[in-house]
Amino acid sequence: MFIDTHAHLDDVKFDDKSAVVKAYETAGVKLVVNMGCDLKSSKDSLALSERFNSVYFAVGFHPEYAEEFSEDGLKTLKQLAKHEKCLAIGEIGLDYHYEGFDREKQEKAFLSQIALANDLGLPVSVHSRDATADTLELFKGNKELLKNGFIMHCFSGSKETAKEYLDLGGYLGFGGTVTFKNSVRAKEVAAYCPIERLLTETDSPYLAPEPKRGTVNSPENIPIIAKYLADLRGISTEELEIAVENNAKRIFKKL
Repeated sequence: MFIDTHAHLDDVKFDDKSAVVKAYETAGVKLVVNMGCDLKSSKDSLALSERFNSVYFAVGFHPEYAEEFSEDGLKTLKQLAKHEKCLAIGEIGLDYHYEGFDREKQEKAFLSQIALANDLGLPVSVHSRDATADTLELFKGNKELLKNGFIMHCFSGSKETAKEYLDLGGYLGFGGTVTFKNSVRAKEVAAYCPIERLLTETDSPYLAPEPKRGTVNSPENIPIIAKYLADLRGISTEELEIAVENNAKRIFKKL
């Protein structure tokens, strides 16, 4: 089955949730993991999972919301994460792209949530933007907290960086950006990544793949991404689809 390991169906761009779910299920996508970015979106993700059988979810504070992170918030995440359909802690990480970020607050929120995931026996879905060195340093200094695995969401780094994450036991998520004509590094890494560590995602409603670039992205585009990745690797779409399903079941132990 086709799987979207990272989406944001709670986004306001999806005004008709039922129609979106029906469309991706018709396209052959049978499972979507909806990511939390703050307390509201984490709670909304839980609600979506209870409304639709094919939706699972993760909870967490995205680095852009690190200012909102607190110990009380962490306790709430812990309660939400005990839900049977919560598969991970995410989307969490570091983001130094925009001016004005607070590195200390981001790192505190990131490490606290990694520790929470470890306590709960869950993997983490990681957002790292313009922060590779610090992400790797934090991982290498806290390897004992990563035994349940991690996913580098929307990976677009170099082959060398990919190897470091893979050596730490990570999985790499690839979405619409790998289909962009100028995404040379993403294509190289998607071909290099061991098949047993590769995952498909959309980051819906963002980053729609070619030829739909610029439109509202949806999990129904997963088959397009899967075919592109399969062609890139010289295998059939079915072979890649089976591998991703096995990988998802391995990293998301609740499945």
